[in-house]
Amino acid sequence: MNAFISGVWIILTLELRQRVRTVSWYVLIGVFIALIAIVTVVLSIALNGFGANDSGGAGIYSTIIYFVLLLGTLVAPALSGNAINGDRDAGTLATTQVTLITTWQLITGKFLAAWITALAFLAAAVPFLVYSSIVGKLAPGAIAVSILVLAIELGVVAAIGVGLSGLVPRPLFSVVLSYLAVAALSIGTLIAFALGGIAVRSEVTSVTSYGVEFDSSGKATTCSPPETQSYPTPRLDLFWGVLAANPYVLLADAVPTTYSVEGYPTDLFGQIKYGIRAAQIPPETDIRYDECAGMPFVDPPTPREVIDSTTPGWFVGLIIHILLAAGALVGAWARTRTPAARLSRGSRIA
Repeated sequence: MNAFISGVWIILTLELRQRVRTVSWYVLIGVFIALIAIVTVVLSIALNGFGANDSGGAGIYSTIIYFVLLLGTLVAPALSGNAINGDRDAGTLATTQVTLITTWQLITGKFLAAWITALAFLAAAVPFLVYSSIVGKLAPGAIAVSILVLAIELGVVAAIGVGLSGLVPRPLFSVVLSYLAVAALSIGTLIAFALGGIAVRSEVTSVTSYGVEFDSSGKATTCSPPETQSYPTPRLDLFWGVLAANPYVLLADAVPTTYSVEGYPTDLFGQIKYGIRAAQIPPETDIRYDECAGMPFVDPPTPREVIDSTTPGWFVGLIIHILLAAGALVGAWARTRTPAARLSRGSRIA
């Protein structure tokens, strides 16, 4: 075990030294900090986050977390998508493989380097997260869960990028495939959810009786004939599980929700969670309202009631992401291990 860790540490330190030597890395971090500062100031003014409103701080915090996730998923594929095949093109991969470094040490070290690089964006956002958490008086559980899930998601993206760099011979193709994989999880799941709901619809029948007339004593005398309306409604409840693999939905669903006195979420996490949980509820296909029968109007459930009565799906998405990351790394090991029984055409040995 000590020998394995030692080999991983060598690869990890080499990768990190190469990254921090470039000026572009510091420029990228500086631009990110500037963007976070602008977002924090603008949201603080818009949401009265400077101590005037607790929910403003909660909104700033959730927005910053999502901003880090967005930028992390944009940068991580570029940093990890050519980790292995880039060395192969440069002729340094074979030099490393003839040493005592094993294939698993090589892949693990490159994966950890890509993950740590992505986590640097999270570390740069810590001062702003601390400010918003203090202003918003957030619960420690919400802070811990959001940061933990965000760190795991950045690791998943880094693992997919490193895995594809070992599976695909050309660096450009592996980087593009890494972005496509992130897009499939982030945007593709939303498209599949919407298209599925539109394709499968149910017919809703609404019967309404109204127009009650009263006599001088206040007693109802006549009622209008019932009006019947029929219209299709999408069955989003049959496809909400697709969104479990969406990293943004996963993050929102995993974080404990804080509510206002009226039962409404106070941050972006809770608002997204409410929208997804509401999609789990099947639409009512037989709606009847009769004023003559004295049918009372029932208030719709509050977001808190909807969230408490539905099923969380974040753990399913987390399992899917971990399996995807592990599968990518195992695939990279199978294509990179030496001695290689077969190489793809055009592969460079040294």
